[in-house]
Amino acid sequence: MSQSGPSRSQGFSSGNHGWLWDLFFRFGPPRWSRYIRNYWYGQRLVISVPFLWLIVFFLVPFLIVLKISLSEFAPLGRPPYEPIVRFLENGALQIKLLFSSYVYLLHEPLYVSAWIYSVKVALVSTLLCLLVGYPMAYAIARSSPATRNVLLMLVMLPFWTSFLLRVYAWIGLLKTDGVINNVLLALGIIDTPLVMMNTNFAVYVGIVYSYLPFMILPLYANLEKHDLTLLEAAADLGAGPVRRFLSITLPLSFPGIMAGSLLVFIPAVGEYVIPSLLGRSDQLMVATLLSDEFFRNRDWPRASAVAIAMLLLLLVPIMIFQHFQNRELKAERR
Repeated sequence: MSQSGPSRSQGFSSGNHGWLWDLFFRFGPPRWSRYIRNYWYGQRLVISVPFLWLIVFFLVPFLIVLKISLSEFAPLGRPPYEPIVRFLENGALQIKLLFSSYVYLLHEPLYVSAWIYSVKVALVSTLLCLLVGYPMAYAIARSSPATRNVLLMLVMLPFWTSFLLRVYAWIGLLKTDGVINNVLLALGIIDTPLVMMNTNFAVYVGIVYSYLPFMILPLYANLEKHDLTLLEAAADLGAGPVRRFLSITLPLSFPGIMAGSLLVFIPAVGEYVIPSLLGRSDQLMVATLLSDEFFRNRDWPRASAVAIAMLLLLLVPIMIFQHFQNRELKAERR
């Protein structure tokens, strides 16, 4: 009886490639498929973890807030809003979506002025962080490795203490009988104490101090990767320091500028603690109105509408950043 192929015993005993047949029978296609399948499922599981995190902790809360913003305010209810989906007594399904909270935000001057003021504070704070943070990031990137580590630690040092304590520390510095006024009076620079608390100046100082590391770190990460031979070549061609900076360093650092500006602008728009403690009571930011609607007026639909509108507002700088990032990636591929 003839055999169509070598048997397993032949694979062990004869032939120059018997060991190949042994591996085939031991780890053949059935086991290969099982290993490949397990590896594929493992990859999918690992990849799905971040998406599940985003769905559970971001998408689901967003949908809940969106649902509340479209519901009707119920002052005596617990929670204080009517459900948007309910079954009537006759068994019919009723879906009631109200956009009155969004219409109110557009027509109420208080909210419009709060939006304008919040955006202005965020833009000015971002610009100040850039003006202060860029030289610091440049100095860190051009320093020696040992000095660089020390400077980076000093930049990160404020994060080791509570955010609220850092803001309260500025109250002790800026108030009328605070440290700054006492020093200036002792030196004879001023005759009467300066009014710095409860001003826009105090708000800008607090925001810049709190969010300056978010500007420095992306700029440092970008500046540290620059090819210094480009600056040397420009110097050999006769370009001065200012021209080298404007023609080479500044354009190459644009991605870091965009990333740092985004990291400062987004939290600055929704800042609540700093304007409440250091700012004026007659200048309200969006986060302050949001807190008042939730906890004082208990108008959850209107407060949710404010939160959704704030999120839509923050999508604009994110889309701008994404546009420039895609353009940079296309330029690198060329």
